Amino acid sequence: MYPNKKLFQLIVLFYSVLSFAQTDKKDILQGDFTYLLKARLNTQTPDYIHQEFFSLQIGDKRAFFASSQSIKRDSTFEKSLIREDNRDGSISLSLKKGVSMPKTKFSYTIIQSTENTQYFELAGMAKLTYKEPVISNWKLMNETKVINTISCKKAEVNFKGRNWTAWYSTEIPFPYGPYKFSGLPGLIVKITDEKGDYDFELVKSVSNSELKGRSVNISERRYSEAIETTQPKLQQALKNAAANTAAILASQGTTVIGGQEIMREREKQREENRKYENPIEL
Repeated sequence: MYPNKKLFQLIVLFYSVLSFAQTDKKDILQGDFTYLLKARLNTQTPDYIHQEFFSLQIGDKRAFFASSQSIKRDSTFEKSLIREDNRDGSISLSLKKGVSMPKTKFSYTIIQSTENTQYFELAGMAKLTYKEPVISNWKLMNETKVINTISCKKAEVNFKGRNWTAWYSTEIPFPYGPYKFSGLPGLIVKITDEKGDYDFELVKSVSNSELKGRSVNISERRYSEAIETTQPKLQQALKNAAANTAAILASQGTTVIGGQEIMREREKQREENRKYENPIEL
């Protein structure tokens, strides 16, 4: 069996256990916004601009930010999961045949509040999280602009190695925005770094009448019961998880012929690719 297929089965099991063990405590929606990210993710291909939609769902006291494709993947997974009870008392879990899982380059979840920003991501079989303070060094500028019929004001900030220009609207009184950007006196409508490598723009919003009675549809298992750590340790855990696929398989009783050599070659290629990565945080 190929290692990536076996690992996918392990992930199916991991998500399934969480799915059966948890009941979501839904936040009532106060705002539902969609952003389009345009990003230059790799310095080797500067002309290629990756595009992906993100969802910002605002509850009573916090906002949830995640890739729309990632959210669709969760939904597809849950609808396609097959559970079978075996005679020996064990449970078999699998996915329906022919199911195509939505693809995303961003599997993280970010929760913003007026107190802090919290980042969540899976590293192997572990769900990790770290907290950061709300951005407080915004410079509010005396400049206005209309973006997609929304009257906006300008703000600037240096965040994690990049200089950003944000356009926010006090007409939409939520102190939130895409990614980790929050803390302004209105919703961020557009934010771009000075090099033009990353650009988030609001492209869709749901009217108040349509929000009535609806809840946040980001699964609680994406962020509940996570292990708290630091950002550097989470990033190292992601690298270790990618490098240790063969070890994970071995711990599950699966031996891959030439597995260590294959994984070493893959890790060598990943290290080479990292030289050209263009992350949002420098």
